[in-house]
Amino acid sequence: MASKKKGPVEKISLQCSECKRKNYTTEKNRRNTQGKMEFSKYCKFDRKHTLHKEAKIK
Repeated sequence: MASKKKGPVEKISLQCSECKRKNYTTEKNRRNTQGKMEFSKYCKFDRKHTLHKEAKIK
């Protein structure tokens, strides 16, 4: 069993601020972006553009 190296790039998910579902996944470079990422993305459950915030992938 090989251990995973902890590099500067990590996988994150984007959670809708209205329905609280995790709709998108992306990668983030921890060296360049220290704060939490926020995007205006389309939520297929609400059928409109909403604010999506960074959340951890379990």
